[in-house]
Parts: sequence; C-alpha cells; structure tokens
Amino acid sequence: MSSSLGFYTLFTTLAAFFFALTLAAPTSELRTRDFGGKATYFAVGLGSCGQQNVDSDYIVALNPSTYAGGAHCGKQLRITGKASGASATATVRDKCPGCGPGDLDMSPSLFSHFEPLEKGTFQVEWKFL
Repeated sequence: MSSSLGFYTLFTTLAAFFFALTLAAPTSELRTRDFGGKATYFAVGLGSCGQQNVDSDYIVALNPSTYAGGAHCGKQLRITGKASGASATATVRDKCPGCGPGDLDMSPSLFSHFEPLEKGTFQVEWKFL
C-alpha cells in the first residue's frame, strides 16, 4: 500500500512540475519576442484588468490571444513607431476585442506621443519589458 502511495505522490509531483513549466514557457517566450502591428486609440475608463484609467495614462489594450485572460495585466511594453522612430513605455490595462495579433489599442495621450489623433492608425513594433 505504501509503495503505491509513494508512486502516486511522485507521479503527481512530476505532473505538477511539468504543468508549471508549460505555463511559464509562453510568458518567457513573449518577453523575448518582438511584435508588430497596427496602433489605434480608444476612450479609456475601467479596463479589463479592473483598474480605472484616464486618457493621459500611457496604457494599451492587447488583442484577446495576447491578453491571455489578463495574464499580462500591469506588464510594461516598449513601443516604437515604425515611421517616426519615436518610442515610449506603456502598461497593459485592457483587452481589445477588435485587435489582431500584434496590434495595440492605445490611450489618446500615448497615441499622440507618436502621431496626431487625426491620423487614426499607424504601424508599431513593441515588446514586453
């Protein structure tokens, strides 16, 4: 009886260890990966991360797959405008259901750091810090 209990304990411990490794891998992979896509802006407020935001905050919303159920809430990004070369750091605070992979929806002040709001969209490159 005790040998089967020992085997069960060993098996569950190893299973939990490998499960934890698979959960950690995407986050570390995302931190070294460069993303690129379209930047847009939105009227901020209560974001999907549960915090109230104002237009002057440098925040972004991620597409649903990168948002990953809120796994990246509060994380910092380094964003560079492809045409202007301007860069800024922003915080993930929301989800953008209409964004595609690599796209960022920005607060108005962050968008204005790169381009005038009237432009409506521009191309960016970014990565997690």
